[in-house]
Amino acid sequence: MAIDKDKIREHIRGILEALGDDPDREGLKDTPERVANMYEEVFAGMNYTNDEIADMFDKTFEQPDADSGDMVLVKDIDVFSYCEHHIALMYDMTVSVAYIPKGKVIGLSKIARIADMVCRRLQLQERIGTDIAYIMSKVTNSDDIAVVIKGNHSCMTARGIKKNGVQTVTTTLRGRFETDATLQNRLMMSLK
Repeated sequence: MAIDKDKIREHIRGILEALGDDPDREGLKDTPERVANMYEEVFAGMNYTNDEIADMFDKTFEQPDADSGDMVLVKDIDVFSYCEHHIALMYDMTVSVAYIPKGKVIGLSKIARIADMVCRRLQLQERIGTDIAYIMSKVTNSDDIAVVIKGNHSCMTARGIKKNGVQTVTTTLRGRFETDATLQNRLMMSLK
């Protein structure tokens, strides 16, 4: 699915009018175009399914000794996303991804790229973790995946209840990360 920038421009112009402003005034006349360009960038992940993202970043390296049970963790990947309920920014967000290799390892930068692309959708923080875990499992063939996300939501800080400093933390645990308390503790200690 391609992002329809013409429709975005049209609807942003309509929103400006609905807000009682003049979309032709200086300062706003180029806003529909700017918003269309921004949406094309920040929602680029909407153009791809999870399987397509997995194919896009499927760069692994065979490593026969990778079955040692050692955990690989890439932590504090800076990302942002937009809440699908209010199209509100999720900010100061970090994603940490851990996995237990199974015969091969993924290029570390690919983990950050997967997280970034998944976040470039209208999303829920809970689904971001699920999507990343699915993609990581598909690319690495490992069932042992953990995704921990911390973030602030402007739908909580800038509107509604207006509670600044409230952070949402989600954990997505698969395989041994879900069943092995020792591994969970090792993960949580590594995240500190």
